[in-house]
Amino acid sequence: MKARRDVTELLRPLDELGVESGHLFPVHLDFTTSCGERALLPRYYFAGPGTQSSFIRVGLFAGIHGDEEAGVHAAFEFLRRITLEPERVRGYEFFIYPVCNPTGFADGTRWSRSGVDLNREFWRGTAETEVQLLERQLQNLLFDGILALHADDTSAGLYGFVKGHALTREVLEPALARAEKVLPRNYDKSIDNFAAQAGVIVEGYPGILSAPPEQHPKPFEIVFETPQLAPLELQVEASLLAVQEILDRFRTLISEAQNI
Repeated sequence: MKARRDVTELLRPLDELGVESGHLFPVHLDFTTSCGERALLPRYYFAGPGTQSSFIRVGLFAGIHGDEEAGVHAAFEFLRRITLEPERVRGYEFFIYPVCNPTGFADGTRWSRSGVDLNREFWRGTAETEVQLLERQLQNLLFDGILALHADDTSAGLYGFVKGHALTREVLEPALARAEKVLPRNYDKSIDNFAAQAGVIVEGYPGILSAPPEQHPKPFEIVFETPQLAPLELQVEASLLAVQEILDRFRTLISEAQNI
């Protein structure tokens, strides 16, 4: 029988770092799964330098598919880096959920322990507690930007989905170009059964983690996908480069919009 992965081992270094930081705050969420098990949904709040009243609020989500490790490790490493160098994210506040499917991650499976693909359950009246919990976070926090990190074992290169704000594509395209320094991009005209242009897809599966349907104005929403069969460390680095580029572009676009 395969040993379960211990989420708490991943949390400990960051939780300890948070004790010494004036920017990072672990605020994990206890819950009961639909199978009746107690579980922990890791969550971190990070406030960058700047004026809180003008912060850009971003939600970063990873591990909604428990067997996609790259996004999980990228989320933890991103938190570590910005805690050590907070000026990299001046003007931002983050709510980061590095393991959105704790039981699936522990078991090394795409699905939760109840056998459900949680990334097809959002805004559909689900009985899955993890999704209900994340939906409440999305409704209460009303993010300006939502980033989801994934890995695709059928793709030989990087790609992403865009949704929400009309300018989102202008954020993803340079992020793919920057991450392409580490891993190749998927230039296929059809990716994951969707029409694609230079690795950018403007459609998506119903029920994926996303902003509340009623939220207006719409946030930036990006799903960034790495090729899962590539070396893990390269997937992590590509994700980190993409996230930093997305944040840099967010800040520029919002600043320009405010000056129009």
